Amino acid sequence: MSTNSPFTAVEVRRAASGFYKGHSIEIALLSKGIMIALVVWALVWPANATGTLGSLNWSLLESFNGFYIVVVGLFAFFLAIVAILPQTGKRRMGPEGEAPEFSNFSWFSMMFGAGLGVGLMVFATAEPLGLWGSNPLTVGQDVAPNTEEALTGAYRYTFLHYGFHAWAIYVVTGLSLAYYAYTRNMPLTIRSALTPLLGRYVNGFIGHIVDVLGVVATILGVSVTIGFGVSQFIDGVYAITGADWLMDMTGDVPKPGTVGLIAGLVTIMGLSILSAVSGVGRGVKYLSNLNLVLSLILLLTFVVFGSFIFAMTTYATAFVDYILQFVSLSFGAYGPQSADTFAAALPEAAKPLASDLMGGATNAWGSFGGFKSGLEGAAAELDETTLAAVYDAGEQGRQFGWQAGWTTFYWAWWIAFSPFVGLFLARISKGRTVREFILGCVFAPAMVCFAWMTILGATAIDLELTGGANGAIIGASNTNKLFVTLGQMIDGGLLQALTVMSVVLIMTFLVTSADSGILVMNTIMSGGDQNIGNKHKIVWGVILTAVIGTLLVAGKTNGGADPMEALKSAMIIGALPFTMVMALMMLSLIKALYRDNARDKASQS
Repeated sequence: MSTNSPFTAVEVRRAASGFYKGHSIEIALLSKGIMIALVVWALVWPANATGTLGSLNWSLLESFNGFYIVVVGLFAFFLAIVAILPQTGKRRMGPEGEAPEFSNFSWFSMMFGAGLGVGLMVFATAEPLGLWGSNPLTVGQDVAPNTEEALTGAYRYTFLHYGFHAWAIYVVTGLSLAYYAYTRNMPLTIRSALTPLLGRYVNGFIGHIVDVLGVVATILGVSVTIGFGVSQFIDGVYAITGADWLMDMTGDVPKPGTVGLIAGLVTIMGLSILSAVSGVGRGVKYLSNLNLVLSLILLLTFVVFGSFIFAMTTYATAFVDYILQFVSLSFGAYGPQSADTFAAALPEAAKPLASDLMGGATNAWGSFGGFKSGLEGAAAELDETTLAAVYDAGEQGRQFGWQAGWTTFYWAWWIAFSPFVGLFLARISKGRTVREFILGCVFAPAMVCFAWMTILGATAIDLELTGGANGAIIGASNTNKLFVTLGQMIDGGLLQALTVMSVVLIMTFLVTSADSGILVMNTIMSGGDQNIGNKHKIVWGVILTAVIGTLLVAGKTNGGADPMEALKSAMIIGALPFTMVMALMMLSLIKALYRDNARDKASQS
């Protein structure tokens, strides 16, 4: 068995002087070129950008939906095995005996704030409520939406999207980076994680491409997070002030308008740049601690005034169901349904009308009633039994559409977010063991996410089930559901105070996510150097603001109801190449752990 020393001579060529002193000019220019091109495209041709991104996004989902699902399942099982095995789990990321840099409280606060803070605020009520009305069980007509029976499916997939799989994505990246940085003294940058497979080739063009993919994925992942968060921030400011100029009042319910979104974005990003300039040891740490304290206050509010018993019952049953379904949730992938497959499954009377029937029967966001009411001509004259059989024939298409629109979207989002969160987790985890890192960064935050989603989300569902909300929460926009739920629970001065606190919490979560992203992007471009100049933090803060702003405006300009569509499409497209990089990172880490164990045995013999 070979026990040769591992390749560790990673070199990121950095400029010795000038504006890019200490940075890789190749990585910086490639990353900036891609982002500036995207900004110019969305600014000059917004309709074309939105339409093209949406079309390309759907084409990629049709081809790679199964790849996204299976690879994330592999990430979760890989980490479980690494944590369980004694020879891998006990390895310390740093010199033996070195104490962790941050206390457990600050460590958890920072990982929580950077990892899922904004997502939990936006989707605490929106996710369970949305899945209560639409999940694979309702799509397959096993249960009726928005009923007690639909609660199982709602939380099965809520836990899937915000549980062990989500955090496993972050930790595969984070563990790879931390392991090489702290056990082999290699640069804290993406290319280091591929050295067991690529060796010296990471020092050339291939290494630059890997790091650029990490930067681009980070920008797009953080952009989606900030886009959702800014929308909720404006909803909260409107709830406090009643400022109509922030909102688009033309729809059934007020939604943040273009002016409001841009005003909120500039405010948040300005604060983020200031925080990033102060560094991880000051601004990020203090804001993260504040985030956790305010989150606990909001959680306690729902414990006291919400449906706590109902929520805890839901938590227990949903967690058991999630564990029992874990394997099928990890690897149960759907592919698109072809026209020929659909036509072959139709009753004879409906086969001549297959092209007219397929769109409605395979629409994951419709219902059987909506399918029937949307038919015209000869298709509308088919009898009820035939139409039911037609709708059944389209189930594979509906399941694929649902999975691509929900689960795969989340996997792409977390993967795009993983260079940022993973590198940030690695940055704050020196001195911890591999097992401690995996358990602390997968199991612990996932359990908190489960509690958060059930205490807040189940309260909203209970208010709708019992008739107290009378459809008000379901009818609200996703980013406004939290504030509407608070309004259904409490009133008066307490409601006003909690609304203000929630807006502050959203703002600090946003600032924490954005400034951490800025720090991470600069760390990648400086070859892992964490002592980077403030001017580059400012430049990347401005670029990040421009990317988010132009894509939000492009989404609005294109006449879409959701200004986030262009951002989401760009993120899913950008996440795919980095998903492949992550798969290679997992294989590299398997090889590194195996070889290091062999070296240890050889040195002891």
